[in-house]
Amino acid sequence: MKPPLQGIRIVEFEGLGPGPLAGRMLADMGAEVTVVARPQRGAVANQLGGDKPSPLRRGKTIVLLDLKQPADHAEAMRLVAAADGLIEGNRPGVMERLGLGPADCAARNPRLAYGRMTGWGQAGPLAQTAGHDLNYVALTGMLSLSARPGQAPITPPTVLGDAGGALGLAFGMVCAMLDARATGRGRVVDAAIVDMVGMLGSIALWVRNNGQLDGPAPSPFHASPFYDVYACADGGFVTIGALEPQFYALLLQKLGFDDVDPASQYDHAAWPALKQRFAARFLSQPRAHWDSLLGGTDVCYAPVLSIAEAARHPHNVARGLFVEQADGTLDTLGAPRFLPSGPSDA
Repeated sequence: MKPPLQGIRIVEFEGLGPGPLAGRMLADMGAEVTVVARPQRGAVANQLGGDKPSPLRRGKTIVLLDLKQPADHAEAMRLVAAADGLIEGNRPGVMERLGLGPADCAARNPRLAYGRMTGWGQAGPLAQTAGHDLNYVALTGMLSLSARPGQAPITPPTVLGDAGGALGLAFGMVCAMLDARATGRGRVVDAAIVDMVGMLGSIALWVRNNGQLDGPAPSPFHASPFYDVYACADGGFVTIGALEPQFYALLLQKLGFDDVDPASQYDHAAWPALKQRFAARFLSQPRAHWDSLLGGTDVCYAPVLSIAEAARHPHNVARGLFVEQADGTLDTLGAPRFLPSGPSDA
């Protein structure tokens, strides 16, 4: 099938993490993405990325330009003038000082969707301060939801904040480009990670508003026995998420807990003792045992896999989710995927 964004041209002023990931998402959908990269890599990119090729550059054309040099600046503006969208991830005001801000670019290309990827947003008391994924997620309140009572929140990888921000920017860019096709006018996409994480937390807010998160009542996501991570005899871990009554009943049956009434699933008083029983049961066998007993059933089960294990899992292999390069590094397919809506003409 023809990629849905084929024919779309994007200029990406390379930054860290979420901006390049948004560009990669658009490139995966068929957009022609040209990256304006600095001649010298930054310290964080050197430390975290090392000498391995960046998967965030996949499918893009890289152009090295020093934007403080007149000829390079002119080349960057030439690229912008012919583009449908622009992505940048600097602090507010940096692109304006370079003469490449929204007004400068709109003067050359009024249809341009100008995407701005930041942590705190283009305005607000923190707009000019530095930060990273962990800080943004913390400020939205969502990091607190990873903590059990009396314990510190976990430190998540850069999936929630940076990747959530990238997803929001990519979505916003497509929306703005669609609008530009209809109106002939571009617009600025203010893709703040705090905004995106807060919005993506809408389901958690719904649960909280019902008194089951962020309050004094026991939370099914922290205190219940049927939604948790459990240790196994071999040091591995498994996850259980049997929220629905029918899935919980099946889980009890599989675990041999015939004395537990499935109808009492939300009896908060029974949770602490039952959670201990669950923990002891899972700890009695290695992870492979639970894979065999619970995998592929409706108990809402999955093992906690390392990335290397995930790349070899039969489900992920069947979907071609991971791609192993010749040097052993891993990449993933673009997502989402697109399928024909009717019979193929081929």
